[in-house]
Amino acid sequence: MISLVASWTVGSHLSRGERWDVPAARSPAQDIRLRAGDGLSIAATYRPGRDPAAPAVLLLHAKGQSRQSMANRAEWLASLGYASLAIDFRGHGESDLAPRTNGYTEARDARAAFTWLKARQHGAPVAIVGISLGGAASLIGEQGPLPADALILQAVYPDLRRAIHNRIAQRAPDEVASLLEPLLSLQTLPRIGVWPSRISPRHALAAYKGPVLVMGSTGDESTPPRETHALFAAVSGNRSLWLADAGDHAAMCDLDGPPYRSILASFLLRTIGEPGQRRTEKGAISDND
Repeated sequence: MISLVASWTVGSHLSRGERWDVPAARSPAQDIRLRAGDGLSIAATYRPGRDPAAPAVLLLHAKGQSRQSMANRAEWLASLGYASLAIDFRGHGESDLAPRTNGYTEARDARAAFTWLKARQHGAPVAIVGISLGGAASLIGEQGPLPADALILQAVYPDLRRAIHNRIAQRAPDEVASLLEPLLSLQTLPRIGVWPSRISPRHALAAYKGPVLVMGSTGDESTPPRETHALFAAVSGNRSLWLADAGDHAAMCDLDGPPYRSILASFLLRTIGEPGQRRTEKGAISDND
């Protein structure tokens, strides 16, 4: 009984949302509010692209971060001509306070943001950069994966049980991690009404048919290379893999240097096109007049 109470207390702490201020956007970017499917108010920052129908990128942050962590990426994407939208997930930044659920309910925020951005760009292609929690939220929601035109999964765990086990194992022997993991993983049932097996980006990828770029770090013990490979193997269509020598999980979530940008820009170019181009009715890309 003591272990159950203790594990529930730990689970409550890990899932507790927080709110904090995020610096206001500077023109031409603008801060907006979106409404998730269950009514929560979601803070977001939109940055326009080269033209009103430019391809766009939805930026989804990691757990414990906010849209501010995406600001440099958004400015860089704007320099390439892409529009972007970065949000604060529920229980983060300036969005409404709510429990954190490893991507399951956060998927409602991601879907509202994707729908808004797709409409704002007049139906132009929209890619998603999902970092850790953000990648999970793009895949495991109640309605399945978001219908993105391309998907970048950066430091994303393949399934919840392995993610929890790995984090415990960094602080305790593997045998202890194996004993404690179910006490935390199985809390998904009373807390959000689903079994932990439902919280699995790897399984959800089977329902996503678009191009996917999977990114991980050789030094990430929370999502080690073998699990990044497992996520990559689950992609059913066009896929690319990049394992960086980027340090631990936090470092991989924050990765935003020249090699990273080169790989990301190349992937965006061949999947959602170059800003200033238009798609013909048959799907080919041609230069705007």
